[in-house]
Amino acid sequence: MIAVLYFLIIAPSIKKQKKEKKFMASVKKGDRVITKSGIHGKIVELNDKDFTCVIETGAGKIKFERAALSVEASAKLNNPSEKK
Repeated sequence: MIAVLYFLIIAPSIKKQKKEKKFMASVKKGDRVITKSGIHGKIVELNDKDFTCVIETGAGKIKFERAALSVEASAKLNNPSEKK
């Protein structure tokens, strides 16, 4: 029972957390991203002290926490042929 719980719930969660952490560390200026709230933009500034980024959108520049970036949506935006 514990093994089933681990492989169905815990392992996928750990894998997703690692993927998000890797994505947050790999973003750079000029990357096109989508936030979890659906805002599209391009990264113009990264701040490693407080883990924020400034995104340029059609309306102007907005400062976001890096955790607000959507890993899946941003990956699809940059690699349209990439599947989950």
